[in-house]
Amino acid sequence: MQRILLIFSLSISLLCFSVTSHATEVKSSTQCKNQAVQQAAKLLEFHFGPDDRIEIQPEVKALPSIINPRNKKQRFDVLEVWGYIYKGQYRMRFEYFSQSDCILMGQEILEYASL
Repeated sequence: MQRILLIFSLSISLLCFSVTSHATEVKSSTQCKNQAVQQAAKLLEFHFGPDDRIEIQPEVKALPSIINPRNKKQRFDVLEVWGYIYKGQYRMRFEYFSQSDCILMGQEILEYASL
């Protein structure tokens, strides 16, 4: 009986260790922050056309990086930028491969609104 309890407790410990080590977050680098701010202006203009009221906040927030789905050994930095057009607020996230000249790999835009 003691042997079964010991094996069971070791199995639970090993499972907990593997779950926590797998969920480790790696913070993104801010190396590509200037490119993210420039890309944010382009993205808003792409969606809404040229508009003199487009404003981009210069602050860039580094979010946890993500694994490249094609190559598990590579990570993409995720940078968040906020932009505005008149009364509209937009959260934009950009995924960059920063190990090679800040290659833009993905982008997302979401209107920040309560419907």
